[in-house]
Amino acid sequence: MKFSVQKLKITGSEPLHFEEDVDISDVVQMNNDIRKIDPVHVKGFATMQGNEITFSFSVDGTMILPCARTLVDVTYPFHINAVEVFSVSSYYSEGDESEIHPVHGEMLDLDPYIKENVLLEVPFRVFSDDKKAQENALTEGEGWELSSEKKTENKIDPRLQKLQSLLKDDDEPENR
Repeated sequence: MKFSVQKLKITGSEPLHFEEDVDISDVVQMNNDIRKIDPVHVKGFATMQGNEITFSFSVDGTMILPCARTLVDVTYPFHINAVEVFSVSSYYSEGDESEIHPVHGEMLDLDPYIKENVLLEVPFRVFSDDKKAQENALTEGEGWELSSEKKTENKIDPRLQKLQSLLKDDDEPENR
């Protein structure tokens, strides 16, 4: 999604509205959690005031992520509202700590900022609501076993079983 700086200057104080579907499928290689992402729908407007261009836009789409329990595909819909500010000033440098991005050349490419906002939206973990997937999920393997609170309430850790026998001996009255 590219914009001409000259076209933004011509619009002046009037906002330039835009709406487009953008293919950002290469974020799959950037983040191991995203298995697939459909083209996202970007809608917003750009305004120019002095040397600063402000883009206010929303991104809607769906991504496929792995379930944290079963690793099956989970469809995760998302909606992002974002504001990005750019500067066309030749005196502006990238070394500044501000959130203003410099514009190099006559074209402004919004795609990297769309991708950045989508990557920031990836949740820490998602869970599948599919009952069949949960039933078919692995519960044990070589050297590991899935445990739940219900299962472990009455079960005594084998490493602590000898201590249990010592506690039973102390509870009985001594016959001396």
